[in-house]
Amino acid sequence: MNPKPEVCLFGQVLGTHSFLLDGGFLQPDEYAEIGAQYFLPGGETGTAATVLDSLGVSVRMDGTWIGTEVTPMLQAFYRDKQVDLSPLHIWEDDPGVMDYVVIAGLARSPMGRFQHLFSSGRRWWSIPREEDMAGCKAAAIDPFFGSESLQAMEFCRRQGIPYVTIDSPHDSPLHRHAAVNVVSRECTDRHYPGLEPEAVMARLMETAEGLTILTQGGGDMLYGRKGEEIRRMKPFPVAVKSTLGAGDTFKAGCVYGLLHGMPDETLVRFAAACSGVAISRFPLPLHPPRLEEVQALLSTVKG
Repeated sequence: MNPKPEVCLFGQVLGTHSFLLDGGFLQPDEYAEIGAQYFLPGGETGTAATVLDSLGVSVRMDGTWIGTEVTPMLQAFYRDKQVDLSPLHIWEDDPGVMDYVVIAGLARSPMGRFQHLFSSGRRWWSIPREEDMAGCKAAAIDPFFGSESLQAMEFCRRQGIPYVTIDSPHDSPLHRHAAVNVVSRECTDRHYPGLEPEAVMARLMETAEGLTILTQGGGDMLYGRKGEEIRRMKPFPVAVKSTLGAGDTFKAGCVYGLLHGMPDETLVRFAAACSGVAISRFPLPLHPPRLEEVQALLSTVKG
């Protein structure tokens, strides 16, 4: 393991139980056949770590406490990968945080106990340590852990480490100081109901020091910086097997682009191609995008 990984990640690290259905999505009172099921690393940070390793990047990650069921799975999965799990706290009296996802083509439904966990009044994630980030060249920070997410941000700023975040609204420090903020349609629906995407982008760009990207599923991506015009890019056309992990893979692609100093258009295209490769297979953790696959998809559609 590289004692000084290139990238530091802080956020959600889960055990994901995924079920790929044969035929259509679940219908009330109707039988559904499970075509494949897996228990593999998940969460915004866990998936990003898997993708970055596949792209040849060494990673250290921290965030969600892992427990008696999640820990052995993670340790076995990452044993032969460039992913340092040492900062993760092991929850010795709990199985760990898990989610359950049912998938059929473009449709998926995640299930979990996150509302219960967040309302429990107890912290179930780590306090970041600056020494874990020292020497990293880029980072990603999930916004879900309140003051701890902000603390990770402050460590990045103090160390001069550019970071990617996700779904951070225009008035949040995580958005303001990010090198890249990737905002999903789920986030805009929650924070900006009734506003057109261009109006949301204008608000986000006005308060950003870095690049803002608005993803819209199969619709055009919008991206830009303060003082610039909004730019558009179409997703890559691929045959969709599963959309599970698409956004997390896009985030990983942004981290890779940031690490390698890509210009904005190149970074957005690279992240979109990573996501395009990801949604063409299942399960993503066992078949993450490889750099040559991403480059091959990029070559099919010229920028």
